[in-house]
Amino acid sequence: MTEENQLSNQPNQEINMIHPSLKSTLGHNNTVEKSIPDDVVWYDDAFYIKKTRFGLYTSILKNPLGANFLTGATEEGVIKTSRWHLKCLQDGTLQKYTRVVNSGIVSGKL
Repeated sequence: MTEENQLSNQPNQEINMIHPSLKSTLGHNNTVEKSIPDDVVWYDDAFYIKKTRFGLYTSILKNPLGANFLTGATEEGVIKTSRWHLKCLQDGTLQKYTRVVNSGIVSGKL
């Protein structure tokens, strides 16, 4: 097998890599859209907005493709917050605005 064929058979690692901050934001059990309509409007070439069956709005990421990101009551609010959250992830400043109030872990004997 030639070197060119070997390179073309290797998966593109850049496409498959997810930034660690984004990975922790999405969590280990993230919902992923199975099909993305052709006519969606991509905001900042990073996400689009989908109205849920409950009347809420969810931002769906382009990378990783189809990953549900944020959900809110208004489309405008989800667009604004998704842009802010992605900018903070990119700048590395999200930890300045984030804190854990309660971890949800019960320690000790019940």
